[in-house]
Amino acid sequence: MSEKLALEHVSGNARRRKPFRLRGSREVATWLLLLAVLSPFLWMVVMAFRPAIEVFDLTLWFTPTLDAFRALWQGNFLHSFGNSLLVSTLSTGLSLAIGVPAAWVLTRWQFPGRRYVALWILVTRMAPPIAFTIPFYLAWRWLGLQDTVIGLAIVYLTFNLAIVIWLMQTFFAAVPTALEEAAWLDGCSIWRTFWTITLPLVAPGLAATAILCFIFSWNDFFYALILTRTQAVTAPVAIVNFLQYEGWEWSKIAASGTLVMLPVVAFTLLVRRYLVHGLTAGGLKD
Repeated sequence: MSEKLALEHVSGNARRRKPFRLRGSREVATWLLLLAVLSPFLWMVVMAFRPAIEVFDLTLWFTPTLDAFRALWQGNFLHSFGNSLLVSTLSTGLSLAIGVPAAWVLTRWQFPGRRYVALWILVTRMAPPIAFTIPFYLAWRWLGLQDTVIGLAIVYLTFNLAIVIWLMQTFFAAVPTALEEAAWLDGCSIWRTFWTITLPLVAPGLAATAILCFIFSWNDFFYALILTRTQAVTAPVAIVNFLQYEGWEWSKIAASGTLVMLPVVAFTLLVRRYLVHGLTAGGLKD
């Protein structure tokens, strides 16, 4: 009897230790994966603070310097950085201002051809960007919008609208219509119900959608390269200017890449409380 109790005690301890070992292995795997994903970004940041003559050294110990950032301050990169910030903010704001009400209407109101309208909105994201290059280039040159911040923001708006409308339709569909109907019975108008009842309930979805729109606009290189020359050059295009015929200025490339990451990281941290909830809440419907 005592041997049986001893065996049960040993097997019970083994079962208790197994979840701890499994959890520990998962944590190690998660940290290794995180390190693998972040290693290019960490290496770029390290390169930005290395002296120019030590950029390709593999040693971890070096004397940090701000020479690359000072060179960017003295050049035209800050102007391009400001253009990117202005274009991305303007495009994201316009996309939300137009796309969110449109998504609500497509979700709540029944009218002939509603599904076809949503489909044609999605079609604008199906073709590759190069397919729209010549129409945009000719139209913008004729309208005087070439090499302007407004012109570039409108281009990004045409593509971000599809993202906003299709994502926000999912979030609006998760809001019970009974809440809106109760507000109408209490005397609220349609648009007052939208602003005071429905919109606050989809705030996490707004945050997630805004981040995606901002990132797509901020990281765009192709349209900024084709439709700008000098005045409206954005940061991604300005980075390419450091790849010169005489040589590639790796310190400036790393420093400018580090600066380009900061707005997106800061924006994400500001709304991180809503981001994960917004990316998952739209898939649940009561």
